[in-house]
Amino acid sequence: MGVNLAPLISEYKHKIGFKDLANKAVAIDAYNTIYQFISIIRDPTGRPLRDRKGNVTSHLSGLFYRNINLLVENIKLVYVFDGAPPIRKMKELKRRQEIKEESWKKYLEAIERKDYEEARKYAALASKIEDKMVEDAAKLLELLGIPIVFAPGEAEAQAAHMVRKGDVWASGTQDYDSLLFGSVRVARNITLTGKQRLPSKGIEVKLEPEVLYLDEILSKLDLTREQLVDIGILIGTDYNDGVRGIGPKKAYSLIKKYGRIEDTPDIQDKISLDEVDEVRKLFLEPTVTDNYSLEFSEPNYDGIIGFLCDEHDFSIDRVTKALDSLKRAKSVKSLDQWFG
Repeated sequence: MGVNLAPLISEYKHKIGFKDLANKAVAIDAYNTIYQFISIIRDPTGRPLRDRKGNVTSHLSGLFYRNINLLVENIKLVYVFDGAPPIRKMKELKRRQEIKEESWKKYLEAIERKDYEEARKYAALASKIEDKMVEDAAKLLELLGIPIVFAPGEAEAQAAHMVRKGDVWASGTQDYDSLLFGSVRVARNITLTGKQRLPSKGIEVKLEPEVLYLDEILSKLDLTREQLVDIGILIGTDYNDGVRGIGPKKAYSLIKKYGRIEDTPDIQDKISLDEVDEVRKLFLEPTVTDNYSLEFSEPNYDGIIGFLCDEHDFSIDRVTKALDSLKRAKSVKSLDQWFG
């Protein structure tokens, strides 16, 4: 779900090109990316792509071709995998699970009546990430020479921590939670496709790369990061429901006027201050680690072909063509450095 800060910060989004990201490291939430691919890369009836052994390969297809394109642009990618979710997120996770179960029922009903457009929509909403998918995704990323980091808690919190340390340039995510976690730069729409399908609506929207700067947002809104977190709590986050009737603009006006949630009149009747303290801590003092290594290495071309084509039945012609484009880009880069 994430926190809806868009009405407050939309005017502070800076459009960028992929050349602006060249030689910059971007930390990406691995689970969100995998989920996106298994949701949108499906056959006409809504079934995910599978190899002859029945293993889901939709996410491998998405990860491979997207990352090849980004590596061609010389963007340094780091994928961060979630660890254990905070207890406070369990309610949100249960809500998501219920949506998946209901969507699966509707998917089966749509298949029975041969309404494949509806089936595809509900199949996307019913998507689940299984352990095998995560294992295969991590293996492919390593073969591509892309570093992976296993977070002890939330991937977005870990990515924000790495940005603050200066180990990566930005968090790459569609969510605004990274700002609450303190990521000083958030890069959005890093897809190179120019558009993204919204499974729940069955439409595609045009996307352009953009970056948000936390310091600018706080300065323009005249807020501290703690106050931005309070606004998020009033709106609702993955850790709490928010206050009924309070949207982004009203939350902003209340925090601007009173400074903190606990100083806002009548608020204690609508939200527990103990809950406020717990959620604040999750954003301001999240569980993170410094136990990671960011080593960017050359792709293992033969290993990639063996993994995708021999093990998972990918087209060797398509995979080889994509890898050749990466080799050419790296060759041009080497020549530029030599003669530059």
